[in-house]
Amino acid sequence: MEIVCPAGTPASLRAAVKAGAHTVYCGFADETNARNFPGLNFDRTEMRDGIAFAHSHGAKVLVAINTFARAGSEPLWHRAIANAESAGADAVILADLGLLAHAASHHPGLRRHLSVQAAAANADMINFYARTFGVKRVVLPRVLSVAEIAAINAETEVETEVFVFGGLCVMAEGRCSLSSYATGQSPNMQGVCSPASHVDYHDDAGALSAKLGGYTIHRVTKGEPAPYPTLCKGCFKADQSTGHQFEDPVSLNAEKLIPQLFKAGVTALKIEGRQRSRAYVAQVVRNFRAAVDAQAAGLPLPEGMLASLTEGQAATAGAYKKTWR
Repeated sequence: MEIVCPAGTPASLRAAVKAGAHTVYCGFADETNARNFPGLNFDRTEMRDGIAFAHSHGAKVLVAINTFARAGSEPLWHRAIANAESAGADAVILADLGLLAHAASHHPGLRRHLSVQAAAANADMINFYARTFGVKRVVLPRVLSVAEIAAINAETEVETEVFVFGGLCVMAEGRCSLSSYATGQSPNMQGVCSPASHVDYHDDAGALSAKLGGYTIHRVTKGEPAPYPTLCKGCFKADQSTGHQFEDPVSLNAEKLIPQLFKAGVTALKIEGRQRSRAYVAQVVRNFRAAVDAQAAGLPLPEGMLASLTEGQAATAGAYKKTWR
């Protein structure tokens, strides 16, 4: 199976390729991609050079243009698609119907993948995108069990790509009304979830409060580490209890499910984390490459390699086993 690895910077792209990634995904430094954070992403020259580097080492590059275009500002997204093609991208990752139609019409030779942001969770939807826009691969939302993925693959010829490591989102794949309400910026429009420009920390009578858009998301006692204030992973009071009501601060780790995902017909394993360091990217890629190579050779999979890299040093199989709270 193909390992699809994140790269938030040119340095991370090079690290991922050297660590054994089959494919790297990245985005331009603007609101056309859903990881639009300061200090991340690629300008046009960096993208062209990064793709050339990957190709010289036998790896592919996918360009994520996976936000939804603002009415009247479509040329920004159209230029991103054209620039990805001219830079030599192996595919673009799209979610917006209008952008899919534009790419199919104006860039027919550019391979099109359907972003997880499109939330295509059944074969009928996937086959519609393939038939209408020539989509060759779909990134499945993180709400499906392995059995459900196998059922989808039995009813479509479109390649499927699934997340196996990294952050989880309790929303319909990034359609976060909570973040939009608190900050006025949308993950699906501006490409930012809990943007750093809206984060603040306050000393409240000896306790440290982590705030987002003026809302207190966490409060810890002096000396305790203060987590980044991401709304869905915040602490809230409900039914006489205080805690992580939406999502625990844990990471997805499906490394033990690689054999089952292979049997389910999955084409590619996707790692989340374009905002992570190049050292993190390199370590995760090396470990998953070792696991995929072991799977291909019929050998036992190495286990427990990634525990130190999970959020809060805790992990979950998410919805794959339907044991998620």
